Amino acid sequence: MIRNDYRNNALVQVKKHVIWVFVWNIFLSIGFAQNTQRPQFTLDDCIELALENNNDLKTSKLQTKSSIINYKQSINELLPNLNANYNIGVNDGRSIDPFTNSYSNQELTFSTLGVNLNTTIFNGFRILNSIKQNKFNMKASEMELEEAKQNLMLQVTIGYIQILNSRDLLDLSKSRLTTTKVQLKRLKTHYEEGVGNPVDYTDMQGQYAIDKVNNAEAENSFKSAILDFMTLLNLDSDSEKDFEDVSGLIESEKYSFTANDVYNDALQNLATFKSKQFRIDAADSGVKVARSNYYPEISFFGQINTNYSSAAEVFTETGSSITETGDFVTIANQNYPVLQNQRQFSRSKISYEDQFDNNLNSVVGVSVRVPLFNGFRAKNAVQLQKIELEASEIELENTKRLFKQSIEQAYNDMELAFSKYHILLDQVTAFEESYRINEVRFNNGVSNIIEYISSKNNMDAAQLNLNKAKYEYLLRVKILDYYRGI
Repeated sequence: MIRNDYRNNALVQVKKHVIWVFVWNIFLSIGFAQNTQRPQFTLDDCIELALENNNDLKTSKLQTKSSIINYKQSINELLPNLNANYNIGVNDGRSIDPFTNSYSNQELTFSTLGVNLNTTIFNGFRILNSIKQNKFNMKASEMELEEAKQNLMLQVTIGYIQILNSRDLLDLSKSRLTTTKVQLKRLKTHYEEGVGNPVDYTDMQGQYAIDKVNNAEAENSFKSAILDFMTLLNLDSDSEKDFEDVSGLIESEKYSFTANDVYNDALQNLATFKSKQFRIDAADSGVKVARSNYYPEISFFGQINTNYSSAAEVFTETGSSITETGDFVTIANQNYPVLQNQRQFSRSKISYEDQFDNNLNSVVGVSVRVPLFNGFRAKNAVQLQKIELEASEIELENTKRLFKQSIEQAYNDMELAFSKYHILLDQVTAFEESYRINEVRFNNGVSNIIEYISSKNNMDAAQLNLNKAKYEYLLRVKILDYYRGI
């Protein structure tokens, strides 16, 4: 009779449990429907925002702009240099009059104007090789910008996957907490009614506390993933944003490309290798630039100059007059003064414009500079450039080796994640069935709390491991796609 009453009570509790779960599912459905109304971030949206807002990428863009300007300037070095100079001043005391080139001891205002033209005819092809060097540096900088974009896209993809993973783990944690809460409520009723073993209720209280702590940690991990992700996008953290699931997380067929296929595609498509090769080409041109110091430099020059002096004057004849010279001529003991006809002049200042026209002069010529000895600077410059060339070649080889090693490791991790996922699928199915059976047995008083909690923890751990394997596989696939240049 007591056994029948216990079973009846258990059936009543099971019915309550079913009704409560049904109501809870309706509540979750309503909440999910509300959540779907929130604005969503797709992976493509996040990549576009990162490419637009990321500060590190903006810095790379500025560096690329600088390299473009340097390249344009190296082309402009082919143009002649044309300069003009103008001076004006006041000189007081003994000085050389720029108009007469004679000494003057008066205050005068002077002014000079000149135009200089200089162009290089030959300098050991330094300018041409500098143009090539800067062109390769510009292309390398462009490829480095593309590399920064590719790396940023990979970081965004990894961060996005981390958010999805954290969100799924949080959902699993909430589901575990809900299930434990339902059991705790049922056992509390039993405890208050004095039915069953009271230890079951206290053990379930402990399990509920563990699930609450795990849920709090999962929620914090989810918020941290969003915070890190928004920092990468250079946006304010917004927990109201929802993130769209990435379709096709796990396929039935394993990744179709081999590690060697991925590496060959990387050599052809990744901007990293292209930028390193352009740096090698630039260093090779730098050697040729340094060698130009061994050759003579021939240049053409021309000048036009003129000047002005406030002491410059012009004299104009205004007539003549008979004046005594102060000398005498004696004729018949009679002294007669000597007279002369003296011309009269008026003085006037020469205008600023007239002096600039009258004093105009020009110079043209060819200059040849032959290097004879320069303290071995030319030789050392060539050796330094050769060292830089060799260092660039070594860097490319090291990059290839590191990428090959990373690709092989990522491929091995992808295979492991794929195998683990399909193995864990079977494990989850088995533990879910075990938990279902143990839950029914526990609710009906057939099994004890230890068996129930053990079965529940096994299922929870299997679901967590399955979720991790799923996103681990997706992450490795995305990394391999990145190496392939996708």
